[in-house]
Amino acid sequence: MRYVVGIAETGSFTRAAARNFVVQSALSHQIAALERELGVQLFMRSSRQVRLTEAGEAFLPHARAALDAADRARNEAAAAQGTVRGTLRIGVIPTVTAVDLPSVLKECRTRFPELVLAARVANSEEMIAEVRAGTLDIGFLGLLDGTRVEGVAQRVLTRDTLAATLAPEHPLATRDRLSLTDLADEPFADFPRTSAGRKQSDAAFARAGVERQVAYELGSMDLTRELIVSGLAVALLPSRYAAAMPGVVVVPLVEETVRHEILIWDRLHPSPAARAFTELVAELRTP
Repeated sequence: MRYVVGIAETGSFTRAAARNFVVQSALSHQIAALERELGVQLFMRSSRQVRLTEAGEAFLPHARAALDAADRARNEAAAAQGTVRGTLRIGVIPTVTAVDLPSVLKECRTRFPELVLAARVANSEEMIAEVRAGTLDIGFLGLLDGTRVEGVAQRVLTRDTLAATLAPEHPLATRDRLSLTDLADEPFADFPRTSAGRKQSDAAFARAGVERQVAYELGSMDLTRELIVSGLAVALLPSRYAAAMPGVVVVPLVEETVRHEILIWDRLHPSPAARAFTELVAELRTP
């Protein structure tokens, strides 16, 4: 089954053989034997391409599920003997502050050397859906106070508020506090429209009955910071994150907008790696 998945994903017997560290002739022999056993042809072969037949398309998701189940069984057996291994898939918002993520990942690798870590930046909605679907093990979210997340295990890591983030030379940077009305005419840098981070600042302005101009929709916090420092934009950012951003001034808002950073994982069948990681996060969480 692993060979079938490899061919389907690479589109090539040669590349699938290389991925599985076998010679192509051995892989071809095993596929032919499986097709005889099943009584169906799984692949259409030509000199130019290899593609799944209708039977192969039907077989593929079950093959993947069987391989996942076998991997989980091996990992659970190893965990019973004190060894955490497998692959841990982690998603994280770009503004996480509840943990020093590089330090957590380094400690995780030190404690569990057989565990493979795969981390990427994602938005909160994507991570919730992927943890529910079983394609992501861990998610670090940033959500507005009162937001309900169903179908996953979760732990609130920290409470924070949004704050105005400005260039030091900005005329409003000397103020002790700012209202959203004060910022209404400023060009904003913000997250893409569909992201949870963008929805938080949009909701704050909507509650205040204030309209604003989002001039720059960005997924990169480095570029956001550069626009702020250059005076081209202002932003509403989590205050803890903004406070650690070099070259900017952070001013609290009159209209408090509370958000939480939340850790989520599979509620029903967390892997040994996910269980170990959530315990590590609890131990190393930033005060």
